[in-house]
Amino acid sequence: MHPPAADSSSDAALKQQAAAGPGMTTLVDPLGGVPVYVMLPFNMVGADGQLSPTLTLKRNLEELKSVGVAGVVVEVWWGVVERKGPKKYDWSAYLQIVEMVKNARLRLKMVLSFHQCKIDDSINIPLPPWVVKEMEANQDMMYTDAEGRRNAEYISLGCDTKPVLQRRTPMQVYEDYMHGLQKKFHNYLGKDSVIVEIQVGMGPDGQLMYPSYSKANGWHFPGIGEFQCYDKYMKKSLKKAAKEREKPEWARVGGPTGAGTYNESPENTNFFKKDGEWKDEYGRFFLSWYSRKLLKHGDRLLAAAVYVFGESSNVTLSAKVPGIHWHYGTSSHAAEHMAGYYNTRQKEVDNALQKDVDNTQRRDRYLPIIKMLHKHGTMLNFSCVEMRDYEQPAQANSSPEALVKQVGEVAKEANVFLLGENALPRYDEYAFRQVVDTAARIGMSAFTYQRMSGEMFQPDNWRRFVEFVKDMSRISAKAP
Repeated sequence: MHPPAADSSSDAALKQQAAAGPGMTTLVDPLGGVPVYVMLPFNMVGADGQLSPTLTLKRNLEELKSVGVAGVVVEVWWGVVERKGPKKYDWSAYLQIVEMVKNARLRLKMVLSFHQCKIDDSINIPLPPWVVKEMEANQDMMYTDAEGRRNAEYISLGCDTKPVLQRRTPMQVYEDYMHGLQKKFHNYLGKDSVIVEIQVGMGPDGQLMYPSYSKANGWHFPGIGEFQCYDKYMKKSLKKAAKEREKPEWARVGGPTGAGTYNESPENTNFFKKDGEWKDEYGRFFLSWYSRKLLKHGDRLLAAAVYVFGESSNVTLSAKVPGIHWHYGTSSHAAEHMAGYYNTRQKEVDNALQKDVDNTQRRDRYLPIIKMLHKHGTMLNFSCVEMRDYEQPAQANSSPEALVKQVGEVAKEANVFLLGENALPRYDEYAFRQVVDTAARIGMSAFTYQRMSGEMFQPDNWRRFVEFVKDMSRISAKAP
């Protein structure tokens, strides 16, 4: 079962839907152009469930509508909604937001944010207190690095199917939460209503990834990060996989030795240097296992979302994949590996490790991820589309433009609609022009600007933003 198309009222939209194939969804605007959305502030709803001053939001929504913005995006924090206890949902603040968006005649995208939000001392939205209590009692529910540092930002995918949350599995808890939202907002969901899209959060920052570059653990750009596979659930899975390969010694110490620490560069590690262990039989085994665990996590979550929302809600689904552009210019792509994306340019020599890609092709971890999205009729949300290569520091070996190009090509190949986001809040004409050019080149279906703030409405910034929205409206939205 797949959610139906969001709009097929025009001949163009019908043709795009036919080209997309079964299970595809689209937000193609019959009026033309690439619709622009604006993400609301992180703390639009505080940890106590209280909505930020509504008069300011009401005025801002009216200003966005007046310049042609299609709608807004809001994170629906798990830690806010279920803070009072298991299945004790409080949607009141989000109901207020939905009504204000409706009154402003805008659309709304909701992000199911199953992760912690901690920006600074003023913005801290943890996971639900009852979940935190369970994680403190069983710390292996947290992602863990080689040094034993725990990360409480998101529940480890290693225990996806384990009854660790008061006799429910994390997947059951996420699905129950989705049911709660679907029931509460049923009258607002769908292509002809207010809430047109549900983005399913799948990890840290709402993205399908491991928390490999966590600032809480000391990471800073452009460090390669660390593998997050040292909780007991992940180690047990790795041990089982190694035993099946008749190589039990591959799991005795957990992840690879010599993979470096958070802030190292690839060439300073034995595992990720140009001719390092990532290329040998063990390296390919481990990276395949690690990335497949992430793929399975996304598959489970999207299956639950399709089951809950499906055709009865008539709402589009999306998922966010991180734009890990640093060290993209190296042969090992170490930073992507750490986050769970087995993306290299080498030819695969062990076909048993790569069943979903022909052994004559380069390894492209984005392809199975995007194929999984297509299977569930889900659109791909991808960031860093405002970045240019020349803006990046030389030591980062960064290429955001090549990364966006690669993901765009794979999305087109898999018939998945591509949504774009900026990674950093920028108001300069160079960044806006890059988004416009990228949107036209890769056939972007919609764009979300991150994010609304007082800085956004300053005269010069606002003027450039308004011109950007106009430029996006002149682009022909394309099917993949």
